[in-house]
Amino acid sequence: MTKVSPSLLAANFANLSKDIDMINRSEADWLHLDVMDGVFVPNISFGFPVLEAVAKICKKPLDVHLMIVDPDKFIPQIQALGAYMMNVHYEACPHLHRTIQQIHDAGMKAGVTLNPHTPVSVLEEIIQDLDMVLLMTVNPGFGGQKFIDNSIQKVRRLRQLIQQTNSHALIEVDGGVNGNTAPRLVEAGVDVLVAGSYVFSAENPEERIKELKKLKGLKN
Repeated sequence: MTKVSPSLLAANFANLSKDIDMINRSEADWLHLDVMDGVFVPNISFGFPVLEAVAKICKKPLDVHLMIVDPDKFIPQIQALGAYMMNVHYEACPHLHRTIQQIHDAGMKAGVTLNPHTPVSVLEEIIQDLDMVLLMTVNPGFGGQKFIDNSIQKVRRLRQLIQQTNSHALIEVDGGVNGNTAPRLVEAGVDVLVAGSYVFSAENPEERIKELKKLKGLKN
């Protein structure tokens, strides 16, 4: 069954507790937290005061996506949140192997994110050490962008790399996930769908999460 990680970025920040209560009741697998610094990406989202408040009331595992420069220095703080997954950008980590080791040493799962222009081949030497690869299917920084259609082929190339290397890494996608793109992504080999506005703007968000989880692809 496909995993679903709703993105907090699309929630109602004037009433976060209500939306997190919905996530807790739902069949969502994780809660996706996009941390942006205004440097690595052209936007600022939220910082540790919000993350800490969310961590206290969210019953789902936290899927923390750091769209920031120098993510290594925040590993202890992400660990203190009780995060399940810490996801860093390939483009922001000059010593990626060391970063992944430090995340694992902190007791968390380690994910690496690729921007749309970054080929999956850059992960050949580290794919076996990863728990997850997140493919950005829009340019990072803002929600509600148009899906980059070439992402479908990129998912297939990543699935092939994972199979060839006997890696256990999951494939997650973030950006433009909706009723049209989600089935195509899962069919191509995606394990985890990050959905923001498609979930939180729905008349029945819990039902929409349930529908996404029913999608079946190569591994389901």
